Amino acid sequence: MTNGFQVACIQFCADDDQDANLIEAERLTREASSASADFICLPEYFSAIEVDDQTTLEKALPEEEHPALAQMRSLADELSVWIQMGSIPVRGEDGKVNNRAFLLDSKGNIVARYNKIHLFDVTLKNGETYHESDAVKPGEEAVVAGTPWGKLGMSICYDLRFPYLYRSLAKGGAHFLTVPAAFTQTTGEAHWHVLLRARAIETGCYVFAACQNGVRKTGRATFGHSLIIDPWGTILADAGTEDGYILAEIDPERVREARAMIPSLEHDQEFSLIHY
Repeated sequence: MTNGFQVACIQFCADDDQDANLIEAERLTREASSASADFICLPEYFSAIEVDDQTTLEKALPEEEHPALAQMRSLADELSVWIQMGSIPVRGEDGKVNNRAFLLDSKGNIVARYNKIHLFDVTLKNGETYHESDAVKPGEEAVVAGTPWGKLGMSICYDLRFPYLYRSLAKGGAHFLTVPAAFTQTTGEAHWHVLLRARAIETGCYVFAACQNGVRKTGRATFGHSLIIDPWGTILADAGTEDGYILAEIDPERVREARAMIPSLEHDQEFSLIHY
């Protein structure tokens, strides 16, 4: 690992107007770059959250035609920043979409792609129902990618509830974890902060979690509170509920320090499960 860097997490409320969403994403990316961010993270589905699954399927584009990817590649090159693109819906080959994250280098090259593995199929106590798998095909590969500052493990939103994924990423060399999200208001209030802090503590990684905020025309509310968390579980920045971005200085040496104090990644033991 090398010297420190500045990371930013962008937060806003994307609705179904892709053009307006991309204008806002570019504005905030430029602001974060002007504030000296070296690495900028966007939320899940920052290009658009459609009104229903059928519309998501109908409007999905192949990767090579998606305007969000072209826009962010151009911005990364122009601003000389690394960008974790949150995620965008990309048309697949089987009638569904991939919820796909991209990592771009400071020349706009695609360094890594990650398709969301765990899909949000839930019914909450208040009657809220989500069935992501109606439109999305789950990914099958975890991803660790190189950056100038260390290795990055990629995930998306509901992945957060599956700690074995993050342990695998950390054991695979990750020093930083990205968790772009559109976490619901209900589940965010209950679990967002504690789960993200737990993933940082369990792995000794920094966590960069850019989340959508606000309420869409459909009434769907997302939690906001984008977070940057250090490897000891300390929250370095919290975006609250408003549009904007957060910024924090990242010291990769803190990863080594945290893992030296609590070397749990080295202490796995084989065991059997016994039923009585």
